Amino acid sequence: MVHIPILRAGKPYKSLNLARVTHIKTGAPLAMVSQANRGLIAKDLCTIAESKRALEALSVSELLEICQTAAHLFMESDLPLDGDLQSPNDYVCQVSGTTGMPEALCRRNMQKIRLVLEEMEVVLGGLTRGLELTILDSGWGIQNKRPLSYVRQTEALGAVLPSNSPGVHSLWLPAIPLKVPLVLKPGGEEPWTPFRIAQAVIAAGCPPEAFGFYPTDYSGAAEILLRCGRSLLFGGESTVAPWKANPGVQIHGPGQSKIIIAADQISQWEDYLDLMVASVAENGGRSCINASGVWVPTRGREIATALAERLAQIEARPLDDPDAQIAAFTNPKFAHQLSSLIDNQLKVPGATDVTAEFRGGERVVEKDGCTFLTPTVIWCEDPEHSLANAEFLFPFVSVVEVPQREILERIGPTLVVTAITEDENFIEDLLDSPDVERLNLGPISTNQISWDQPHEGNLFEHLYRQRALQMK
Repeated sequence: MVHIPILRAGKPYKSLNLARVTHIKTGAPLAMVSQANRGLIAKDLCTIAESKRALEALSVSELLEICQTAAHLFMESDLPLDGDLQSPNDYVCQVSGTTGMPEALCRRNMQKIRLVLEEMEVVLGGLTRGLELTILDSGWGIQNKRPLSYVRQTEALGAVLPSNSPGVHSLWLPAIPLKVPLVLKPGGEEPWTPFRIAQAVIAAGCPPEAFGFYPTDYSGAAEILLRCGRSLLFGGESTVAPWKANPGVQIHGPGQSKIIIAADQISQWEDYLDLMVASVAENGGRSCINASGVWVPTRGREIATALAERLAQIEARPLDDPDAQIAAFTNPKFAHQLSSLIDNQLKVPGATDVTAEFRGGERVVEKDGCTFLTPTVIWCEDPEHSLANAEFLFPFVSVVEVPQREILERIGPTLVVTAITEDENFIEDLLDSPDVERLNLGPISTNQISWDQPHEGNLFEHLYRQRALQMK
């Protein structure tokens, strides 16, 4: 059986405490994963400065070349997995088998990671807003005839990672060329991607000391968040809530991403139906940048009906089917509980499941030994209804109709807003809204990422601060 070790400064370590990761369909064990306890993590973080020095020995330019080489190794090569080799196809089957993500979507997520590694110089250009990157080698330099200095705010970046989608791991990749070692806590069902990335980057020439990989429990995750000067935390609202007031922890929680079609474009709403479908359903609806709401001033019921008819055509398929578009749930009970939760909330007047008339069956579907939730569109007549601003881990969207002047007051904190409008006054209101993290003006799907513009937080600003520098 495959064993996935802890990485202590890049060196594999087998723990006496092992956790079993099983196949979603058969229940057969796919891997035994060494578990790090809180004390081990604390001990290793006492010497993290040595890892930082190993990265500092390389220039940003050299680290960017390593990222480009790692992109191809990650995508195409057999890479070490505790004394064995993992092929790209092995990796896809393993990720799919333990997370329920269809193999076709796993391969697309591999491409996202490859692209970020290949285009890392462009990514850093966006994160640093065009900073001359050699300044990070010496700590200071001259740009636009002015002295500039930047200082790291931490010796390591901790990351408490999810299991929902491999592509999310592209968000911590820039730490390597930014010369900040990584302390990674993988999701319980998805240790494969961060481990494979680490092996690809190390094989490309990065000092192994740059990577700490610690499968662990909640106490171990808390140790990472408390001891690393800067961290990323991924999870649901209950997971991230206790850490929101901690400036050292960058939160990646529910996205509540939305599409807004303004009054000046609502008569052409049919032109944007494909965009709405893609925003809701791409990547199995598992990403925080998938749209969970469509907000309009009129025509809401028509839009909900058309969207439901289209999304109801997406069927549950076996995970190895090349046309599979939705993911299975690793815990079938959770899928049933989630569906029951939605149904119970629908008992409150003001919301209707429009997809019910098109899907011809139950929301929960058993297929090829796996359990799926099929796409669901809710028409919310009442913008105060609990489902008007809900988000779930499958293609789920609420269509809400309110006067345009009220939309920005009602949508709440939103990771991505795609606004279909040419109304200059409304555009100004959107630009002024503190609730909108990323704004797409025009027909751009919510899940379309420009890697030179971070969609949630800015990793460079999280890791570095500009220091006042005067020279005479």
